[in-house]
Amino acid sequence: MNTFDELKINEDIMRSIRELGFTTPFPIQTQSIPELLQGNDVIGQAHTGTGKTAAFGIPMLQNIIHGGGIQGLVIAPTRELAMQITEEIKKVGKYTKIKVVTVYGGQGIGIQLDALRRKPEIVVATPGRLIDHLDNGSIRTDNIKHVVLDEADVMLDMGFIEDIEYVLQKVPGNRITSLWSATMPPEILRLSEKYLNNAKNILIDSDDLSGEGIDQAFLVIKDREKHKYLTDFINQNKGQVIVFCSTKIRTRNVARDLTKSRYKVVAIEGDMSQNKREYSMMKFRKNQADILVATDVAARGIDVPRVGLVVNYDVPNQDMVYFHRIGRTARAGAKGKAITLVSYSSIGDWKFIKKQIKSDLTDLNKKLGIEVHIPDPLKRNVGRRIAQPMRSGYGRRPSYGGGGRSSYGGGGRSSYGGGHSRDGPARDQYKRRGSARPAYRRQNRDTNKKW
Repeated sequence: MNTFDELKINEDIMRSIRELGFTTPFPIQTQSIPELLQGNDVIGQAHTGTGKTAAFGIPMLQNIIHGGGIQGLVIAPTRELAMQITEEIKKVGKYTKIKVVTVYGGQGIGIQLDALRRKPEIVVATPGRLIDHLDNGSIRTDNIKHVVLDEADVMLDMGFIEDIEYVLQKVPGNRITSLWSATMPPEILRLSEKYLNNAKNILIDSDDLSGEGIDQAFLVIKDREKHKYLTDFINQNKGQVIVFCSTKIRTRNVARDLTKSRYKVVAIEGDMSQNKREYSMMKFRKNQADILVATDVAARGIDVPRVGLVVNYDVPNQDMVYFHRIGRTARAGAKGKAITLVSYSSIGDWKFIKKQIKSDLTDLNKKLGIEVHIPDPLKRNVGRRIAQPMRSGYGRRPSYGGGGRSSYGGGGRSSYGGGHSRDGPARDQYKRRGSARPAYRRQNRDTNKKW
């Protein structure tokens, strides 16, 4: 299929697609849009930057009736991703009159209630805050026709599978459900078997972790030398830069040092308030900042076409984290670069990741003539220090960043950057009606540490 015109998309949506400059659909769109338009469930496996949002957003917009109440529900693991999905759907649905609302923890509940009173047709939500609204009655599921589970593997890692099941049990059974994930661990497959009906499996590049279109390189240096080489790479780059760090403290320090070097820098890490995080992302998206320094809290929620370079200031402790990080560049078929700065203590982790990279990888030590002098005590450990995912409930949950167990960017248990496992503030904001919550919904899972 060569053009969007062949996908039987209605004229209101096609008008937006043409304005956005899209002519040829991505493979995931070519295969999934017809299935969803026909009312079939879909399991889509594709990596970031391959057009998944339009793949589920276009059929949802086309099958929804304006003024018919909430008919579409998209569940995403993080507020950054939820906001990104909302903006994408709004762009594609510009001429449909369909209203889209985002609900997520950390934002004032009054703002969301006001938006819901305007009777949107699509809600994009993070799991914790969605359940708050369901239990409070501010979101009703009677008319829901489409349910999307985006980044299902991340929701698994964050401990949201039980929450997802809770939601799926509340929506009508005759819905169209699509599940999207970069990887398909057994728990995700079991979820799909239980809640999807004869789903069409669409696998795009499921075995390809090459980072196609990305010029990948690495440099082994002493930790104290990283800032010098980071600034060198930034100066050589055309376009914006994202620098990924593994801890909140490291993120702050790198951002501070770059600011001292007179770069326009913003940062995102787990201890920042939601307003500050949104402000940082706004400045970066509007090209008012050249560099974004972030923990992995932002790895799945950044879609900025101008990002020409991703720098892994710290080696991630899992291969999939590496690929999600570098996927922030080379978006939508563009080209980009990714450079990993490997400290001596991280050589073992890097060797493990290198084995998973199937494309060409440039050794900058050889290219720049930089010798590696590993102290003898470290030589004995090279190749042994491979991070193992940690066990906690469903599957194995790795530590993405610094801080407590199963944290994305630091903080407590299964947290995306601080606080507790939920994405929202204290759950006692609402008066619960009855005992609708199953036993697994422990009261302390949503206690507040305000973002």
